Amino acid sequence: MAAHHTEIKARRNRRWIIFSLLPAATLFIVLTAFPVINLLGLSFFHVEWREGAAQFSLVGLDNFTRLFTQEDIFWAGVRNNIIFAVVAVSCQMVLGFSMALAVKTAGSRGRAALTGIFLLPIIVPPIVIGTMWRLIMGREFGLANTVLGLVGLGPVDWLGNPDLALASVIFVDVWHWTPFVFLLMLAGLESLDGEVLEAARIDTSGRWQQIRHVVLPMMMPTIVITLLFRVILSFKVFDEVYLLTSGGPGTATEVVNFSIYRTFFRQDQVGYGAAMSVVTLFSITLVIILARAFVQRRAARRQAAA
Repeated sequence: MAAHHTEIKARRNRRWIIFSLLPAATLFIVLTAFPVINLLGLSFFHVEWREGAAQFSLVGLDNFTRLFTQEDIFWAGVRNNIIFAVVAVSCQMVLGFSMALAVKTAGSRGRAALTGIFLLPIIVPPIVIGTMWRLIMGREFGLANTVLGLVGLGPVDWLGNPDLALASVIFVDVWHWTPFVFLLMLAGLESLDGEVLEAARIDTSGRWQQIRHVVLPMMMPTIVITLLFRVILSFKVFDEVYLLTSGGPGTATEVVNFSIYRTFFRQDQVGYGAAMSVVTLFSITLVIILARAFVQRRAARRQAAA
């Protein structure tokens, strides 16, 4: 009798779990799975607009063949995106962690003031950021060149020089997104065990040793999650490039998302743009899977060594 009652209870629990997951599963199918499947399907077609209607012509793998054998601009964007991700995310991680440490060790008044100042860039709308920095970096009347002129240095074409344009966009992105990293790092620091930190302060010989041997290992889960967030978002960069340089000069600031945008909306090559999107999506997914596997393997080795 008791076994029968337990079985009925288990069935009810399974039904409750299924009904609880149903809304989330529905949202996932509608907002994620269906668009991805539709995008994958479009990548095998050539789409033309005739008399206000889309005409689909099956071309098989032609879009992918063209992408891997004839496309230059997209792959220039991939190269720039990799440079952008490595440089921008590295700077944001170091600066964000340093800012979080500064706020953590500041007094109550200083903490509130610093937090407010550090968070300002992330609450500014992207369109305002693009306009503001375009004015600051303008060659003729920009604030940056005005300041340089005061010390006798000539005007610099921050956004029009192929050697400086990508670095300028990276600088703006670091300014914009470092507060995001700072916020996550500060939350991680606030969650650390105070007793462990106090013991480390007594046992270690200096502040750097405490950070290196105690704080950083304890912060590693937060660091990894923040790093994954920023890497993913860095490959989705679009606003800064569109507003500051539009991918120029030449392909100096071309990025993957801008190539896809141009192909879809300016050139009306829907099938080809879908092929670009599919390659980008699966490449980023593969990178995330490999990164997670690497992190999990390192965590397993650390636990085994302990």
